Amino acid sequence: MVKKLKYTQLKKFLKNDFLNQIENFENFEDAIGQEKAIESLKFALSIKNKGYNIYISGQSGTGKTTFAKKYAKDIAKTEKTPDDILYVYNFENPVCPKILKLPAGKGKEFKQDIEEFIHLINIQIPKEYNSKDFEEEKEKIIENFEKEKEKIMEKIYQTAKERDFSAKISNGNLYFLPIIDGITISEEKYEELLEEDKNNIEKKSKILEEYALKFMKDIKQIEEKSKKQLENIEYNLVLFTIGRYLDKIQNKYLLNIEISNYLINLKEDILENMKNFFKYQNDEEDIINLLEISNKKNNENYLKKYEVNLFVDNSNLKGAPVIFSYNNNYTNLIGEIEFENELGNYTTDFMKIKPGILHKANGGYLIIEIEDILKNPYSLETLFRILKTGKLNIEPLKELNIGGLSISTIKPQSLDIDLKIILIGSDYYYNFLLEYYEDFKKLFKIHTIFDYEMNDSLKNVGKTINFIGKFQKSQNLLPFQSCAIKKIIEYSYKLAGRQDKLTTNFNKITEILIEANNWAIIDNCKSINQNYIKKAIDKKNKFINTYEQKINEMIFQNDIMIKTQGMEIGEINGLSILDYGDYVFGKPNKITCTTYVGNAGIVNIEKESSLSGSIHDKGIQVITGYLGNKYAFEFPLSFSCRICFEQNYNGIDGDSASSAELYSIISSLSEIPINQSIAVTGSVNQKGEIQAIGGVNQKIEGFFDICNKRKLTGKQGVIIPYQNVKELMLKDEIIKAVKNNKFHIYPIKTIDEGLEILTGKKSGELFKNNKYTKDSIHFKVMQKLKYFYEKSNKK
Repeated sequence: MVKKLKYTQLKKFLKNDFLNQIENFENFEDAIGQEKAIESLKFALSIKNKGYNIYISGQSGTGKTTFAKKYAKDIAKTEKTPDDILYVYNFENPVCPKILKLPAGKGKEFKQDIEEFIHLINIQIPKEYNSKDFEEEKEKIIENFEKEKEKIMEKIYQTAKERDFSAKISNGNLYFLPIIDGITISEEKYEELLEEDKNNIEKKSKILEEYALKFMKDIKQIEEKSKKQLENIEYNLVLFTIGRYLDKIQNKYLLNIEISNYLINLKEDILENMKNFFKYQNDEEDIINLLEISNKKNNENYLKKYEVNLFVDNSNLKGAPVIFSYNNNYTNLIGEIEFENELGNYTTDFMKIKPGILHKANGGYLIIEIEDILKNPYSLETLFRILKTGKLNIEPLKELNIGGLSISTIKPQSLDIDLKIILIGSDYYYNFLLEYYEDFKKLFKIHTIFDYEMNDSLKNVGKTINFIGKFQKSQNLLPFQSCAIKKIIEYSYKLAGRQDKLTTNFNKITEILIEANNWAIIDNCKSINQNYIKKAIDKKNKFINTYEQKINEMIFQNDIMIKTQGMEIGEINGLSILDYGDYVFGKPNKITCTTYVGNAGIVNIEKESSLSGSIHDKGIQVITGYLGNKYAFEFPLSFSCRICFEQNYNGIDGDSASSAELYSIISSLSEIPINQSIAVTGSVNQKGEIQAIGGVNQKIEGFFDICNKRKLTGKQGVIIPYQNVKELMLKDEIIKAVKNNKFHIYPIKTIDEGLEILTGKKSGELFKNNKYTKDSIHFKVMQKLKYFYEKSNKK
């Protein structure tokens, strides 16, 4: 005989004084019950080799993200703060802005140094250029040029006169006019001359032009010399002005080769384009006018290339960066290049290069929820490519080209990437990445798993109580009475779904703490007792149990036909689970079976209607194996059987109803009725042994609620696999009913035990002659199967 469970076996009972046995774990900070996961996480964080990125999996609420941040920050504090990153103009190749690196905090300093330098020379160069001393020096060169030029012109005039010509300059050109009888003749008079006189004048004119050409070359040489002298003094002026401010900056960054080379190129570019600084002259030397000149010049953008783009500023960091990112689209990951619309033309420059989270996390740690990155096109592939190559390029997607227009852009220098990625997600996504991304395992060599439960021990109970205390203080909640803490610990067992395990889903624990606190405040209480914990749990379920209520109403109104009394042949109450995401509940299902002469074997109506899953179909095949093993000794099985989950329209999967289905088949074959007061859950193997199932608490509670609503008769109950007894954490109403002998729970190991409970008949013993005990259940099944065989083989 199977012994019914005592009420004391239906949940984990804590003694009233259990708190006295608990140690104080006030200083404990690690994730409770996650020792293996924490060891794995810390170990992975300590490895700096390429490819040792981390994937953390586990149920939501177990602390994956919280402790990933905590331990990443702990180790980051001990590490070097990464360099500041700057983008500057590339004087050799303007379309490829260059990267400069400086120790953290020095980037901002360098940017200020360059801004101050450009500002000063933009004021000082025009000021020096327009100074009295420089003007005098220019005038002296110009004056010397004019004197030299005048001397040569005098020679030209004299030579012309000696050859009976006068010289005239018009529009920069030199002309010679003939002189006859001391008078310069006009063009009209020239035409009146005899041809012989004209020829003589032309010969003299050609000789004179040759002399003049020589003199003009001399003037040109003097002019070039003077221009060079002017350029030299301008160059020296600019060089001196630049040197006055730049030498100090060059000395400051002397040991940084890249910075030194940039400053040399900067200096050379200013000298090559020094005319830009002379464009606006200033007659008055007051500061206001100087600033106006500076602003006017800046508007023309000729100073823009001397700006510094402080791309990543780590001046406020202490240690390595730790970044948790929610927005993981392509642009946010790798940065972007912004554009400006100028009269329909899209333009950009190195100052419009913006960093992504990978730039900001470089040298440290980036934590990403895998779902956040998977829902963004190109993001995951881009991340894997960057981790594989170690290079980060800011490349706009072709799809992002503005309006499909062809726009000129820049190609910033790529950045060397050195960071550790921590991906957080479920086991499902981990297996998905393993299957579909070849490089995933090479890049994420560490898989850290956060458990959803922990062993029942005084140590873990103590840590849970300490967590409750810390949370109460941090959230400024009302104090919890001892009975309330006891109720919360019982709830932890309930969430774990076992009497020997506690939950590690502290997110659900905190929800109950907060909501119990609020119920107590509504009642103007000064502390929280066990009733408020129970109320918080019950109300939380009540607020979201709409679908359960509707299904139960349909059962009570007999729209869904479920019997909880009486005896029926080939009919049984199976138990299933309905999962609506944040709410899971049990529901009874009427399973019926018909058997008759034929050779079709067991026909699963759910499968034929495409309403069953592969695991449920497997369960049907196991039943076929059991029937063959149990009855096909002397003749083959020849019968037809149709089995159905009545009023099932949404599909069903799993094999937890396979024992119930088998009971209904045996009942139909033996014509022995099944007690409808008892519902059944349990998987069966081909040997008739009962196997454990999931959701045992919800299934029992689902059937109990129906029976309780219809009023308990004292005969109702549930058959469960004996292996599931340790998982029982039933609600108080069921415990009370069992204690008062109003409801019963039967743990069984075999189909035979279940048959005897359901029918009140002996299942039967198999003798050596392959015969079962006369009038037993198996004996009657054998007789029916033999009858079917004989009927199906009659000619």
